[in-house]
Amino acid sequence: MNPPPPSWDLYRSFLAVIREGSLSAAARALGLTQPTLARHVAALEEAVGGSLFVRSPRGLDPTDAALALRPQAEALDAAAASLWRTASGWGAEVRGTVRVTASEVVGARILPSILAGLREIHPTLEVELVLSNGIDNLLQRDADVAVRMVEPDQQALLVRRVGSIALGLHAHRRYLERRGTPRSLEELDGHDLIGFDRETPDIRAMMRRVPGLTLPRFALRTDSHLAQLAAIEARFGIGICQVPLARRNPDLVRLLADRFELPMGVWVAMHEDLRSTPRCRAVFDGLVAGLTEVVT
Repeated sequence: MNPPPPSWDLYRSFLAVIREGSLSAAARALGLTQPTLARHVAALEEAVGGSLFVRSPRGLDPTDAALALRPQAEALDAAAASLWRTASGWGAEVRGTVRVTASEVVGARILPSILAGLREIHPTLEVELVLSNGIDNLLQRDADVAVRMVEPDQQALLVRRVGSIALGLHAHRRYLERRGTPRSLEELDGHDLIGFDRETPDIRAMMRRVPGLTLPRFALRTDSHLAQLAAIEARFGIGICQVPLARRNPDLVRLLADRFELPMGVWVAMHEDLRSTPRCRAVFDGLVAGLTEVVT
């Protein structure tokens, strides 16, 4: 008779050690004692028949066997989190955890106030907010509800387009007082430009519309849109940001509005199987309503 497979607790402890790099840090992250966590790792090593970690000056380094197990352990972790979100929100009441994913800027600058309003209405609602410019797979339940700037093309999704947000060129008024205000796209050549670090298909399409914005021209390059916005606010130079968001800061000045505007669609999406789950439906509807007030 084959021995029973290791329990999920062993894989959870194993994954915590990989992420934290030591037994003590992993134990703190899981709320366990260090001896308990060490026993979990030892039991998993015995089950797989080999060492999973080796000691180094940095702490515990994963072996090749551990690295091979990591993707499956992370999949188990995501499945367990999804299972708990479903179990905790069962029933007619809007309660439990909803995992929301959004781009950096939208998630950091726009969604918090909308989510705060939802929390006031539903005090037993909990939200996990994931900031990523990538696209999480809703069909695999990487997230429950997503705010996207690209129209979802997956089937089995409930999708609502809430409008579009205009992107424009902006700079801090103190920067413009120091360096002058460009009156044409050609005059951008004499300014400190803030832009991307790597080209993507979307960025290449934008560059074709605005030939003056090329990677070698940027005085500051970063693929983080949140960092680009922070640099504009810090008076570093001229960059692209969302027009409605810039209006909130009286020190930001929009430039060349008649020459440069890029509309960006906004969609809210979730798996259609979640439409009857009260907590997910409440968050979906709340995000649609809140974002509709923000977009143009």
